[in-house]
Amino acid sequence: MLIEVFEKINRLNEFIFAPLDNFIEQLPLAEWAGEAIIDSFHMLPFLFVVFVLIEIIEFYFSDKIDNWVKNAKKSSVAVGALTSILPQCGFSVIASSLYTRKLLTRGCLIAVYLGTSDESIPILLAYPEKAHLIIPIVGIKLFVAILAGYFIDFAGVGVNEEEEEEKPEEEEEEIHEEGCCNHDPETANKRELFLHPIMHTINIFAFILAITLVLNFALENVSLSSWIHTSHKYMQCVIAAIIGLIPNCAVSIAITMMLIKGSITFSAAISGLLSNAGLGLLVLLRHNDIKDTIKIIFTLLFISILVGFSIQFLI
Repeated sequence: MLIEVFEKINRLNEFIFAPLDNFIEQLPLAEWAGEAIIDSFHMLPFLFVVFVLIEIIEFYFSDKIDNWVKNAKKSSVAVGALTSILPQCGFSVIASSLYTRKLLTRGCLIAVYLGTSDESIPILLAYPEKAHLIIPIVGIKLFVAILAGYFIDFAGVGVNEEEEEEKPEEEEEEIHEEGCCNHDPETANKRELFLHPIMHTINIFAFILAITLVLNFALENVSLSSWIHTSHKYMQCVIAAIIGLIPNCAVSIAITMMLIKGSITFSAAISGLLSNAGLGLLVLLRHNDIKDTIKIIFTLLFISILVGFSIQFLI
């Protein structure tokens, strides 16, 4: 039912953009470049609507979500994982800040990182024919996030809330991070309910256009057979997981677009999307103990690669 709705919206979208498509097709562009430009423009309405909805949820419910996670105690891993599924860039930043203040366990933080969806869901929604991938991707990420988070905490390899230190108020105020587009969820106002989605849509559109141009050029002119050959599929998981560690929303866009274009396997995409924790790692690198941060990064990388290998083996 939902897929049919998206397909109808997509047909309406194609009708609206038909004049622009015809104009682009008349330009002296290579076929791969024209297709990339057309595909990117077609995503604009979908992206904007999704980002407006996300902004509304973030504006009106972010404080409740944060308090929910803080007060969840034993269920904090599941709560953190469920919350992180919401495709917005701010929660991994908030979770990292809470961890540096010893308000979250390491298991909860890892669960948030593994569950973070960032831009993958909006992009898949913008491709109705690929929307069926959302449920397995989100389901796997959520399952892995909860399982790994509880295992880490129950194994006693990273409780960060014991012996909590009382910090002066001014130090609390210093741990204050911005999200994408210089957007700060903690100080946002109602004017930004549409202003930030517009800015975010433009930024993501630019990323998508650039990445789609590169992918289309590669598919048209470069032989990818050696990379996508069966014997190299496990290596794809490793490479995707390492790339996923880069704290930038463009990474989740690139991984999702490569999956859509068929440039990487589903298992490799899962590895990359699991390790991609958005901007949260920047907070740890800036405010957390370096040894602890390295442990978290390697744990995230190990889990992402292991899950990718497992999926590749099963399929």
